Amino acid sequence: MTKRFAIVAITKHGTAIARRLQAKWTEVDVYYPQKFAQGDEANVAIQTFSEPVMQLLPTLFAQYEGIISIISLGAMVRMIAPLLKDKKSDPAVVVIDDRATYAISVLSGHLGGANELTRTVAKMLDALPVITTASDVSETIAVDLLGRVHGWKIDLWENVTKVSAAVVNEEPVLFVQESGERDWWTYEKPLPKHIRVLSKAEQILEHPFHAALIVTHRLLSQQLMDIISTSAVLYRPKVLVVGIGCNRNTSEQEIEQVILATLHERGLAWQSVRNLATIDKKADEPGLLAVCEKYHWPLVTYSAQELNTVELPHPSDTVFRYVGAYGVSEPAARLSAQASDWIVEKVKSGNVTVSVSLITHEMQEDERMNFTAST
Repeated sequence: MTKRFAIVAITKHGTAIARRLQAKWTEVDVYYPQKFAQGDEANVAIQTFSEPVMQLLPTLFAQYEGIISIISLGAMVRMIAPLLKDKKSDPAVVVIDDRATYAISVLSGHLGGANELTRTVAKMLDALPVITTASDVSETIAVDLLGRVHGWKIDLWENVTKVSAAVVNEEPVLFVQESGERDWWTYEKPLPKHIRVLSKAEQILEHPFHAALIVTHRLLSQQLMDIISTSAVLYRPKVLVVGIGCNRNTSEQEIEQVILATLHERGLAWQSVRNLATIDKKADEPGLLAVCEKYHWPLVTYSAQELNTVELPHPSDTVFRYVGAYGVSEPAARLSAQASDWIVEKVKSGNVTVSVSLITHEMQEDERMNFTAST
């Protein structure tokens, strides 16, 4: 059984509901008691069980992204209680009643995706989705999910609960966005008036607030970090492209050290690196590939001809003699980021040369209108 979600039923009617869902949905494995077997289970990849369902749940909990249970809510809560760890690792849990009237989001509504799973299941069964997460009900910012679809990473995770409470309780909240995708507000209404949108983190000093959400690729000053340390969540959007050149057989450690040191010295967060970029002759460079694997950074490569399409302020005849391009790190960074400039033009250290460009995202007019009420 290898699908993303498991459906588990324990009654005759629940078995029928499980089969209805499986007929419409390829991403589910189905489990129900052997006594309700209809003889075709092996052909349709349904697993039957004879033991109490309580013995089956720990295995499902560990193997699947989400569990859709056609079991009473109270019984399901009691059975999964000993299995709970934390919101970052627990699977989504959805409960459906025995007549498929309701689909209820029970566990991991946000990070685990139970709220979205509930909507999906409810639509397939023509059931009523029941979601109690405050930010979903209020149609406001879901602090723990913001930017997740774009790969934003959260810093100051310990403040998520406090900031979420400020958002849903309509306390003064600052939303600072210095970089990253602009389509994070998905509702067809203006941003709530208690959320003020700013474009620079330093503007926080000018406005009173109970909580702040800050989207930036920058390392903030110690003064700002002291102010927000207990009342803000930082998001790191994937907006930095690191162009890199290196001598053959440069070690992983040296490449990593130069990249991280360059970013830190220029006040840039390594968590915001989207990818590395270089010349195609370095596509098999062991040290470079090892760094990419360690940080989960894709490696994008360009031919010398492509690199030479970028005008450089300091072209190198020496580099051209070796690789056929007048530069590697600088043009690779700009090409990959589709940028017109660099935020770090070129830093050479030992066997490694690093350049950094910023990926920019423009706000569309309909998005701009939705922010009017709060800016």
